[in-house]
Amino acid sequence: MITRKKIIYPVNESLRRYLRLYQREQKLPVTYNQLRDFLETIPVIDARGKDTLWETVLYPQEQQNEINNGLKKIYAMLKAGGDEKVQRHLYIERIDFCTFGNTHPFRIKIVNSYNDVHDYFYVKIADASRVYGLELEHILSPNQLNYLVHENTLVEEHIAGIPGDVFLPLYNGRPEFNPKRIGKEFVKFNERCFVRLLGDMRAYNFVFDITPDFDDFQFRIRAIDFDQQFFEGSLKIYLPQYFKENFPYVDMALKHFNKDVMMQYQQEERALIARRIKEERYRLRDLRDILVNDEISTTEKIKQLGFELAEYYEDAVFERCTSMGELIDRSLKRVLVTTHVKQSNM
Repeated sequence: MITRKKIIYPVNESLRRYLRLYQREQKLPVTYNQLRDFLETIPVIDARGKDTLWETVLYPQEQQNEINNGLKKIYAMLKAGGDEKVQRHLYIERIDFCTFGNTHPFRIKIVNSYNDVHDYFYVKIADASRVYGLELEHILSPNQLNYLVHENTLVEEHIAGIPGDVFLPLYNGRPEFNPKRIGKEFVKFNERCFVRLLGDMRAYNFVFDITPDFDDFQFRIRAIDFDQQFFEGSLKIYLPQYFKENFPYVDMALKHFNKDVMMQYQQEERALIARRIKEERYRLRDLRDILVNDEISTTEKIKQLGFELAEYYEDAVFERCTSMGELIDRSLKRVLVTTHVKQSNM
């Protein structure tokens, strides 16, 4: 069971040194606390008249101008290496505040005045769990991520795609979309989450990135919520297949694949992760050295997850781990060892 209100863990000094080393920490012209100082809000209603649980925030005029200019600078830092020339034709159309979720994010809509093309980015509380999740996603998944941290503020780029809970009613059954490809990607996504212990990947916490190919459509599932990076104690939290919201995707895989095919896709994903671990071994080592000493969960949850992973893998080392950092380190080492053994036996 997922903890209703996850603890927000601060970014400690060791993690900050890591973030500075890899150019993730920079001084920001606008902080999360400044954005919280709004005067009033207006509910954001979707096209069907439903309350989205987002609220557009309003500031005093003199404060609004300062915030807008600062947010444009942040966007330039996030997307263009801080080049201020890109700011000249940009303007902030809207700042929305989310009334649910652990980090109560702000969503910034920024528009190019030359062509009206818009983009989004997010300003959130800098939760260490989320920072670790973003960093592991960047290193171990097929997806690269831009984010910045300063004091208690975290800035993230928008991850484009169709939310998993919206995807099915909109696209399921369309003849041009191959359900086998969708099922295959869900199997691989399930494996990615489990290996790096990313939890709570219910359908509304991931999106579909759809790419037309010369003879078919390709699908990639991308996580968009990293609050539950190795926090909970139950092993099932880290396997998207167990959430009822994802059952249609599980059924899609079960309908089209037998056990051998699923194992093939799982091993393909583990082989790709193993390759990324080797390519980024020094960066992962730096991150591991911080993780093993950081308090990012409770003793009870660490013990529970260690016991369940030891039982699942038949590997007693998991049960002896005393931190979430040690658990993720063991999980990644297993990927390297088992992939090497399987390749050697081919």
